[in-house]
Amino acid sequence: MHEVSHKKAAVLGLQHLLAMYSGAVAVPLLIGTALKFNAVQMTYLVSIDIFMCGLATLLQLLRNRYFGIGLPVVLGCAIQAVAPLELIGQKFSINTMYGAIIVAGIFVILISNWFSKVKKLFPPVVTGTLITVIGLTLIPVAFQNMGGGTSTAKDFGDSKNLIIAFATILIIVLVEVLAKGFVKSISVLIGLIGGSVLAGLMGMVSIKPVLEASWFHLPQFFYFGKPEFEWSSCLTMIIIALVSMVESTGVFFATGDLLHKDIKADDLKRGYRAEGLAQIFGGLFNTFPYTTFSQNVGLLQLSGIKTKRPIYWAAGLLMAMGLLPKIGAVVTIIPTPVLGGAMLVMFTMIAVQGIKMLLKVDLSDNRNILIVALSIGLGLGVTCYPQIFQSMPQTVQLFLANGIVIASVSATLLNLILKGRGGLK
Repeated sequence: MHEVSHKKAAVLGLQHLLAMYSGAVAVPLLIGTALKFNAVQMTYLVSIDIFMCGLATLLQLLRNRYFGIGLPVVLGCAIQAVAPLELIGQKFSINTMYGAIIVAGIFVILISNWFSKVKKLFPPVVTGTLITVIGLTLIPVAFQNMGGGTSTAKDFGDSKNLIIAFATILIIVLVEVLAKGFVKSISVLIGLIGGSVLAGLMGMVSIKPVLEASWFHLPQFFYFGKPEFEWSSCLTMIIIALVSMVESTGVFFATGDLLHKDIKADDLKRGYRAEGLAQIFGGLFNTFPYTTFSQNVGLLQLSGIKTKRPIYWAAGLLMAMGLLPKIGAVVTIIPTPVLGGAMLVMFTMIAVQGIKMLLKVDLSDNRNILIVALSIGLGLGVTCYPQIFQSMPQTVQLFLANGIVIASVSATLLNLILKGRGGLK
């Protein structure tokens, strides 16, 4: 696989950073708002979170004997952790929240070896279904952003939002069709810049966050206080960590499929350990649990450049932005509909990659059709109506309210039930 120059890799890295940025920043914003943080606390939380995303990505890239899967993947905050963390923060304290994150990280490292052995449970019919569901379940997020971000807001779906969102999609499509080589590989970045410029002309961009941000600050251990440990909070975060591990497994297989690389149990073990380490650091620096982001897989496919150098740049840029809040704030001024348009292109690419994997499966076998159909149906159903399980205990809800987890459990179990041991090949 040819290596790109550092100049081009830096631009591609920036594209990866912008693709995952809104997902990464959403978590501190949601939790900080729920726990009524003031502006100073919020600034710390967002920028150190961005720094930690870079550090977590680096841990995953640096493959060694103990940790790091060494694939071109980016790590960000686990969005599924938002509701449970808010619950723990409000019911106990923010320190209990960080204690639970540290315990969950240690748990991930301890079970990584055992969990990597489940690779046998993921034949192509299961991984193909899982990757398709990852892409499809993300599409509503893209649509919500295209409409303006909050579906209950008065201006949701406002013509301005829709014009900008579709203009962003149009720019990406035009670049993909008309451009060649490197320019084609940064179509999403060009779309984000073009969409933001158009939004600026329509008076939808405010540079206030940039002016208000400070120039420099450093991460601090236990910024909000020393971690405290409470058993039910720890158990909750362990469940969330398991959910993230299932999701990451799908991302590892999807990336391996793109690179034509067979992902072995040993690779998975290192990948999980890197995520466990990232979680422990998240707890120590008072940020969040980190997990491998699926949105960047769509970008690898779209750009056609699948080497690690751009991801190293993305990790470095994230860490720099975390230390330089002014630069970090520049990215936050990209309007939500612009991000939504770009997301739609990337997320649908992930779904299509899953479908491509399913094309290699024998679909003349009715059992395979049942596995795929039921699992996709359950995954999408839960994504649209997570409240279907609201009468169940809170702990059970954490597991069942995630469409990706439901789809992977369903596909794995159906494969075992319908095809027995023969279905593990």
